[in-house]
Amino acid sequence: MAIELTTENYGEVAASKLPVLIDFGAEWCGPCRMVAPIVEELAGEYEGRVLICTCDAEKSDDIVATYKVRNIPTLVFLKEGQEVARIVGATTKAEIVDKLSKLL
Repeated sequence: MAIELTTENYGEVAASKLPVLIDFGAEWCGPCRMVAPIVEELAGEYEGRVLICTCDAEKSDDIVATYKVRNIPTLVFLKEGQEVARIVGATTKAEIVDKLSKLL
């Protein structure tokens, strides 16, 4: 299951030794609702290898600003705390897996 990223747990996630995927979205966003089940599925498949998080863009302005998220859904891929890839807009599982494989 994906971790819900909040201001309270952001420091722990940012300091993770594992690669990180953050899915920025919102409940009202149609494309976000298409991507969310894929992200949840991948959270199970990559458990212990990649830290997969979801972030409600409307509730976490500070985190949204940190990553300069302008549109949702946005998927941000981090390695050693640094952004290494980004996908903006609805996407496929194959495209996300391709980016994740480059993190490992």
